Amino acid sequence: MPRQIRMVGMTGGVPYYGGRFTPAQAYAAAHPPPRPPDPPPAANAPVASPGDQIEALRHLLETGVLTQEEFDELLARVER
Repeated sequence: MPRQIRMVGMTGGVPYYGGRFTPAQAYAAAHPPPRPPDPPPAANAPVASPGDQIEALRHLLETGVLTQEEFDELLARVER
């Protein structure tokens, strides 16, 4: 059995040519796939209304995530 055929088992489904690229590998190396488009900027994200933000802050205060001082500070930022 030729050595090249025996080496296929070691390299998966890609034939092994003594350390050289196959024609398909050479083409793929010379022609990389195009980059995917960048995601849209975060400025397009929906903005929560001040009422929703206040409700979220109240929930965090009630569950103990925020202290009263932190809640007051964040509430002042939302109301600006």
